[in-house]
Amino acid sequence: MADVDGKDAGGPQDDGGPRMFMALPGPDEDGTSGFIRSVADVVRVIGLDVDSAPAPGGCPQVQGVRRALRELCRGGVVLPAGAFDVLVAAAVRDPNPSFNRGFVEPALNAFGRRRLRAALLDVLTSGPDLERAGAARAWYWSALPLRMPRVVAEGPAVAPEPDDPSVLAREWNELALREFVRNEHLDVRRCILPLLRLRHSSYPPELHELVDQAVAIARNHPDDYLRHRVEIQAGP
Repeated sequence: MADVDGKDAGGPQDDGGPRMFMALPGPDEDGTSGFIRSVADVVRVIGLDVDSAPAPGGCPQVQGVRRALRELCRGGVVLPAGAFDVLVAAAVRDPNPSFNRGFVEPALNAFGRRRLRAALLDVLTSGPDLERAGAARAWYWSALPLRMPRVVAEGPAVAPEPDDPSVLAREWNELALREFVRNEHLDVRRCILPLLRLRHSSYPPELHELVDQAVAIARNHPDDYLRHRVEIQAGP
């Protein structure tokens, strides 16, 4: 995400330079085992050639998988139908809000923005809390332009649906706002907040009270990150 390195290019400006953001903290809960299983599924379903030695337990080394998937996509690949589910699962379980892009982007280019975002919305509203947080981290990368024309889905050639960068954005904004207010899980709130619009003008009148609740929750929360972000996003 944009603030992983402490900066957000789209944020307010101070003295002509980018506003410095506190880095998104790592997850409070350890979801490593689930992520490793998902990475192994990516290797199996896509048929990645991973050169690195397996990690303990026989699972592939994560960095080797990231590298192999990146190189495969650069050269062009036809992804099998089953690749979508395993890429999304790896993306929402990946604890790294920058490297998860490596699983999001192939799914985005091969299967389309609408299908990817619909899957992330489903995880946000029905998945375990760690994956709900991961869906928010992955959503950030779902806004990328389509830059991999040679990464395609297996199946009969059909005219692709015209790409709409705003597809399902309104639905996400409303559901993410509701989830932030409803769900007290710290990682969920930390990962949703940077994506939230905290102005009444971004929502219909019936959601204005929820916007106020979200701002109040973040401002009065014991977590330093939430208090830091809301002051920048909502203003004093």
